[in-house]
Amino acid sequence: MVLWSKDQDKLSDMSTGTERIEMKKEGVLPAYHHSNGSVHPVILPDTPEEVPPNTGEYELTEVTSLSNHGDQVNEVPDMVVLDCRANAKGQREEDALLENASQSNESDDISTDQSPVPPVPLKETSFTIGLQVLFPFLLAGFGTVAAGMVLDIVQHWTVFTEVTELFILVPALLGLKGNLEMTLASRLSTAANIGHMDTAKDMGKMIMGNLALIQVQATVVGFLASIAAVIFGWIPEGNFKIGHAILLCASSVATAFIASFLLGLIMIGVIIASRKVGINPDNVATPIAASLGDLITLALLAGISTGLYKELEFNDYASPMVFAFFVALTPIWVLIARRIPSTREVLYSGWEPVIIAMAISSVGGLILDKTVSNPNFAGMAVFTPVINGVGGNLVAVQASRISTYLHMNALPIAEPNPAPQKCPTPWSTFFGSGVNSRSARVLFLLVAPGHLVFLYTINSMQGQGGHTTLTYVFIAFYLAAALLQVIILLYLADWMVNWMWRRGMDPDNFSIPYLTALGDLLGTGFLALCFHVLWLIGDRDGDVGD
Repeated sequence: MVLWSKDQDKLSDMSTGTERIEMKKEGVLPAYHHSNGSVHPVILPDTPEEVPPNTGEYELTEVTSLSNHGDQVNEVPDMVVLDCRANAKGQREEDALLENASQSNESDDISTDQSPVPPVPLKETSFTIGLQVLFPFLLAGFGTVAAGMVLDIVQHWTVFTEVTELFILVPALLGLKGNLEMTLASRLSTAANIGHMDTAKDMGKMIMGNLALIQVQATVVGFLASIAAVIFGWIPEGNFKIGHAILLCASSVATAFIASFLLGLIMIGVIIASRKVGINPDNVATPIAASLGDLITLALLAGISTGLYKELEFNDYASPMVFAFFVALTPIWVLIARRIPSTREVLYSGWEPVIIAMAISSVGGLILDKTVSNPNFAGMAVFTPVINGVGGNLVAVQASRISTYLHMNALPIAEPNPAPQKCPTPWSTFFGSGVNSRSARVLFLLVAPGHLVFLYTINSMQGQGGHTTLTYVFIAFYLAAALLQVIILLYLADWMVNWMWRRGMDPDNFSIPYLTALGDLLGTGFLALCFHVLWLIGDRDGDVGD
């Protein structure tokens, strides 16, 4: 047996990608054994010149004791490549990437490149990216418009006027699509792109584990969001009602649980369908998660809270019983999520971004509560889900794409001694030559036309809702706020995803909750600032508050 080993760091960089070394002997193709048991073909160089010059980094050892190979006709030595670095996670990721690359090369009839350089996973032009993103983006935008119309109507309902802390819940619960559904979509998109959902067995495990995981997260985050709403509502006013507090907890947990379950099923269907028709799931999954997410969540919150508020007048047990029911289901989801290796790690370590993102969104909810409570700014309610939703959708697409790109290209063997990474500049983020810069430009160019379409839709539905007349001054301020929000978010996505990757954190689980929560905070803050400035300069509406 011939043993190749490397003293330090990562695997041999004799080749990249699938690490093929060709042995030109008569019908002999030795085996490439990983330390975890997976086997791949090995290709030796044709000539000694192809061997890396740094021979001191490798050690060639000949072992004379060979195991009996049974009835094999051609008994040949095996080439065993051992990774001396005790990094099981990196080994597993590399093995999965190597297996996927091998499968892709076998199934791709178009590719004729047999070089050892790994294929670029996202060979997309700006037109292709825009075409794939446009329809889901518009669909998601119209979903946020519908959610805005719902919020504009329900803000005058009795439960929202009597329990104003519900407004604080709105961005936090709508942010669940970023904390949970978009993170789920990003995880499943990456798993689908690197071949972890190619078999029915693997797909079933991924689906069950991830559905159970988001139910646990939804229950916990819904409860914490209600606690934050109670605290933020109680501190400035000093008025605490235990009945309202329990109603907030029950409404928040029930809304988060039901909405996450429905949206999780939709996400799984979208990703599976995208793979079957040959569309990159990263381009369509996250916007579609938001297309119905805001509308479903707001409708559930308004309906459940109204029903519980009416029951509050007759008995005090409805809200506690609803809350206890959904909390009692949590241990079942925990047991299911723990059984699946892909979700077990997230179950234990994925709470920090979700909880911090919920807190950030709650601050945006506090801004919304204090703004729409003023009759002069009641018109802000219809635009809040739109500006927050569009910014969150676009940055989630970008973060998901960058994460998939890193998973498929940034192999541990790429650079033995990588140069220190610098913080990206806005120029490199938007005007670079890479595919991620190209997608950033495409996504940014969708902002203004998209918002104009959505504003026109809102204006055409003024009979059903909305208090603000769309003047040219208002449109200019609104578009300036939306463009500034998306510029900041896309730049933060470029920096944050790469920063997390270099520190061993999976961006699929960590980046999107932070980015969408920041989108909620920036969108709500900029929009509130627009309304205050417009009020000061005299661009006011006579029907505001009616």
